[in-house]
Amino acid sequence: MRGQGQDFMEKTKYKYLEQSDQNKRLPQPPLELPPALSGKIINLPDFQEVEVNKLELIDTINKRTSIRTYSDEPLSLAELSLLLWCTQGIKKNPSKPDVAQTMDFSYTLRTVPSAGARHCFETYLLVNRVKGLTPGLYRFLAGEHKLQEVDLDIGIAERVAEACLNQRFISGCAVAFIWTAVAYRMAWRYGERGYRYIHLDAGHVCQNLYLSAMTVDCGVCALAAFDDDLLNATLGIDGVEQFSVYLGIVGKRR
Repeated sequence: MRGQGQDFMEKTKYKYLEQSDQNKRLPQPPLELPPALSGKIINLPDFQEVEVNKLELIDTINKRTSIRTYSDEPLSLAELSLLLWCTQGIKKNPSKPDVAQTMDFSYTLRTVPSAGARHCFETYLLVNRVKGLTPGLYRFLAGEHKLQEVDLDIGIAERVAEACLNQRFISGCAVAFIWTAVAYRMAWRYGERGYRYIHLDAGHVCQNLYLSAMTVDCGVCALAAFDDDLLNATLGIDGVEQFSVYLGIVGKRR
């Protein structure tokens, strides 16, 4: 019996794709959602000042594993800054012509690959134990390398855990990375096939979190089991134009 997953793979083949909005020369969507009108914006320290473990790449890959339980030690704000840069940090902001269409479009070069440099993700953080931050929900402003407060309600961690099918280790981590996709940022260039690339890009981001976390004595566990509607509502996003894709929980190793 043919399922919805098989239909998705079939209907996103190139032979079914219509002309993209980029090829139609429609305006490009913003590279990042703007800061909210409310919510304190917090400067992040220079991640280059973090003292990291010098690890050989092959050894780091060999030791990579998912860890669900952590010590009570908090992350420093500088360590969080480093992990944010490693997963969605912007290296440059160039602009080049799209020669095939003789049309300019802007893009960012980040620390992870993305189809067409579309980088459709926004990073939300559930902070439980980070020095200098009140526990709560934040969003990473990658363009400025800053954080913005989203929800500091005392029950926000419980609500996120509930949305993640009551996986209690979410409440025990130091910080949970929650990646949401702004779909049109990818679809503008690739149409319906862009939905494939969103999920491919999520893997690039989370693997960078796994590897970079080891340099600051942290463990990570990727998480894809969640109630989509409930998690989207908890983050305050619509679930259509922007929706949750993946999580990675982080904490200091025991």
